[in-house]
Order: sequence, then structure tokens, then C-alpha cells
Amino acid sequence: MFESKVVVITGAGSGIGRALAVQLAAIGARLALSDINERGLQETLEQLAPGTDARAYRVDASVRDEVFAHADEVLNDFGAVHYVINNAGATLVGSVANTDIAEYEWLLNINLYGVLYGTKAFLPSMLRQDEGCIVNISSIFGLFAYPCQSAYNMSKFAVRGLTECLWQELRGTGVRAVCVHPGGIKTNIERAGRRVKQAGGMEGVFADKAERLLVTPPEKCAAEIIDGLRKRKQRILTGHLSRTTYWLTRLLPNTYPTILRWIG
Repeated sequence: MFESKVVVITGAGSGIGRALAVQLAAIGARLALSDINERGLQETLEQLAPGTDARAYRVDASVRDEVFAHADEVLNDFGAVHYVINNAGATLVGSVANTDIAEYEWLLNINLYGVLYGTKAFLPSMLRQDEGCIVNISSIFGLFAYPCQSAYNMSKFAVRGLTECLWQELRGTGVRAVCVHPGGIKTNIERAGRRVKQAGGMEGVFADKAERLLVTPPEKCAAEIIDGLRKRKQRILTGHLSRTTYWLTRLLPNTYPTILRWIG
């Protein structure tokens, strides 16, 4: 399914993106890997199976012109794109009261607009070739809201909405869309993220909980994403508490926050 297919992965310099690159390389994929962190990208390249056809690109996913230029460059280098995994992301810890508008904009530019840019930049070529798959990384925080994560919640709910629209719009085109909801993955997103400038006690409580909840290795998450793609799933749940929270919010949409306080 992936042998000789061209896979674009954003945020490939660490975490889930790196794990996906390593595992896809092992099964014969050709890789276009991007990240804002060039050192991380180089480390990812060094971990790929010998002989992998892979190229690294320094791209800021939050900058529209860079993403669209990246799409042109990848198509020129590889001739086609079969999978786009919009994985680049960051987090922002802050209550609504303590989060500045500029801080919201920073987070949304990466997590929401980065996914939108990646989708819009590569979708036309997929539609022309009647083949392709857009994989958008949402989160379990795209399924439920959580204190001090309003900016992250906004971005991941929006990614989910975008992807579910694509499910319907792409029927019959040969192109499909997949929404991934990782939960509790132990990556470096906390280092790529921020705590708001006006952080107080509430933000500290969330940070302590996050340390306990981020337990699933990114390698396990990547394997489950690849398995879900093989099975042609539209929604992939992976990682700590992902399935629990999915069903919790479906069954108790108005009262789940009370139970989440107990779980967390």
C-alpha cells in the first residue's frame, strides 16, 4: 500500500512525525519531510532505513507562502504526492482569561492554518491524479474541551470539522481524508509549545496533569496510524484515553467535564 508512494509529513523533526517517517521508510515509502527544526529533520533522516528515497525541507507550517512553495517543490522533486500527513503542531497552556489574543493567533496559525495550508496546497494535484489521502492530525482535544486548553481545543476541533467536511466532499474523487485523534502521546510538543505570559495557578495544575497523562510512545501511535490507513479508516483513535474519551463525549455530551475531572 505504501511501497514507492510519496508521503509528505509535516512536523517530521520529532515525535509522531519522526516515528511515522521511520516506519513508512521501512515499508518502502518515498518521503518528503518538513519541519521548522532543521537539526531535528537531520536526525530523522539519519534514522531512516538505508536506501530510503527521502528529502528534508525547512518549512514553517504557519506561513502560507512557505507551504504552497513547499508543495510545488515536492511535486517537482518527486513527480507526485500520494499522502499528506498534516502533523506539525504546538500547544498553549492558558485559561481564556489569561490568554492574550496574540497568543491565540500564534497557536491557531500553526495548528489550524498549517493544516489548512497543507490541505489546500496538495489537494489540487491529488484531484488531478484521481488518487490521494490527506491525513490531518487532530487530537482527543478535538473531541472534548479541557480547562487551560481553549486555543488548542479551538484548533483541533476545527481540524476535525475540516476533515469531516472533506469526507463528504471527496466522495467519488479517488481522494480521501482521515482524521487522527492522538491522546496522551509522549512527544516534545510541550517544548514546542508555550505557557501564556499571564499564567497562574490554574495553568500550573494543568501542566502537572499533562506530565502524568502523556505516556504513549510516539512509535506506538505511528504504528496505529499506519494500521488505520491500511484499513481505510476515516477516523483513527490512538494513545492513552483516546477511545475512552471518544465514547464518553458521545454518550455524555453535556456532563463529561465532571467525569474528566475525576479521570484527570
